[in-house]
Formats: sequence, C-alpha cells, structure tokens
Amino acid sequence: MRFDLTDLRLFLAVADAGSITRGAADVGLSLAAASDRLREMEATGEVRLLKRGRRGVTMTEAGETLSHHARKVLDQVALMHGELGEHAKGLRTTIRVLANTAAVVEMLPVRLSPWMAAHPQVDIELRERQSHEIARSVAAGFADIGVLSDALAHEGLILEPFALSRLVVVSDATHWLSVEKEIRLSGLTDQHFVGLAGGALQDHIDAQAERIGAKLRYRIKLRSFDAICTAAGEGVGIAIVPETIARRHRRASRLSITRLTDPWATRHLSVCAISGTELAPLKQSLFDHLAGR
Repeated sequence: MRFDLTDLRLFLAVADAGSITRGAADVGLSLAAASDRLREMEATGEVRLLKRGRRGVTMTEAGETLSHHARKVLDQVALMHGELGEHAKGLRTTIRVLANTAAVVEMLPVRLSPWMAAHPQVDIELRERQSHEIARSVAAGFADIGVLSDALAHEGLILEPFALSRLVVVSDATHWLSVEKEIRLSGLTDQHFVGLAGGALQDHIDAQAERIGAKLRYRIKLRSFDAICTAAGEGVGIAIVPETIARRHRRASRLSITRLTDPWATRHLSVCAISGTELAPLKQSLFDHLAGR
C-alpha cells in the first residue's frame, strides 16, 4: 500500500469537509483528479476508505485508521521542513495562511511584509476563506495559521488577538443614507447594491441577508473594494465594505459612510493555530509576529 503526500492531504481534506468537491478545492485539485486519486487509493489498498452518499462522504473504520496515521505523517513532514528551513539556505519553506476578506485586504499585506523581508527563505500561501472554514482547516492541519472572527466556537485551536474589523455602508452624498449615522441590514433590503465579485466577505454578507429572509439586489459586482467605493460614490448603488477602506476613499470622493449596527458587522479578529501540536520554528515565529508578541 503506497500513498504519496498529496494522497494523504487529499484524503484528510475530503474526510474533514465531508465532500470530495470541497476537499479537492482545499488541496488545489480538480474534482476529476481527486476522484481518480481516491479510487486508486482504495484499489491499491484493497480497502474501502470512504462511504459515499447523497449528502457527502464519511470515513469507514479503515478510513479512520488512515486519518489517524496521515495526520501524524503530515505533521512530521511540516515540522521537518520548518526545522531544516532554519539551517539550510537553499531550502525554501511555505507557510499556509488562511484569512477572511477583511484581513486579506486591510491588514495582512502590512503585517506580513516586514516579517517576510526578514525571512527571505519563506513563501506564504495566502488564501481567502470564511471564518468557519478557516477554523475547520487549521484544526484539521490543512493550513498552518488562520486569521478569523473569534465569535465562533474554536475547539482544537489556540487564539491570540489580531485586530478589530468593522463593516459599514457606503453611498453617494445625495443618498438618503448620507444623513443616517447608523442602520441595520434589515433597513436596506429594498436598496440596490454594488457587491464584490466572489470572496468570503460577499458570501458572509449574503448569508446574513438570508438569515433575515432577504435576498440583496445587486446592480453590479466588481473585483475590488476600490472599484466598489468608486461606483457607490457615483450613485450606482450602496455597498457594504470594511470601515478602513471606506474612510480611505472618502477623502478623495463624495462617499458617505453609515455605521452598520448588526452584531455580525463588528468582528474581533484573532490569529489561530492548531492546539496540542508544536509549530515548526518559522511558523511559530510568524504566529508570534501576527499576534504582536
């Protein structure tokens, strides 16, 4: 029975997500390639590892055994790379970081730059995810460090404060919102919006709208917050964006800012790592740096 490291990472990702599609995405494989690898693993070992059903997949008893050993193997490989990276000039190390949209756009570029400049042998694989996905992936060992909202339960993780992120509503100076100091999302459901073309924050906003029985109407979805703020300032529609970005754009445009008072719009962000497992030195160094130690 021979499995390579990609096989092990894929199997753990699928088992943790309960879905071959989601697991494949987590490790950067197409659904077809992931399905082929999983079938080959079962054929090679002559053992059934996953139970496939309409609602996803679950591990068999053999799959549980593989999961236990696969985590140990991947933890040791990660530790080896980290420790060797401290001594070998030619050996590069990659640290996998997951973060929500606010952290990716607002904070991490500034926070990561000085640390990366001081550690030229380290590459950062930065991916954007929603907070619940970050918690799951870090706890399962699919990512090394996460930056997420601490409003969720985070079993299996250690957390340190990172930053405070607020969402606000932006509109043009002639919109009725310009005279409002604050508002809830429920008071905006009849408005036309400018949204973000994909991303964890957009998914988060749409999910909050669904919770109050609403579906937001988007005139257009754009790829950057800069473009969104420009469109909102020109009267195309209102938008929900991080406060720091809105204030930066207000200086150069006719943008109006209204505080969004829903509890989910103010998030205390934390940096997290898996608990009960020693981080490799370089990963620990980055964790400490992001935690402000």
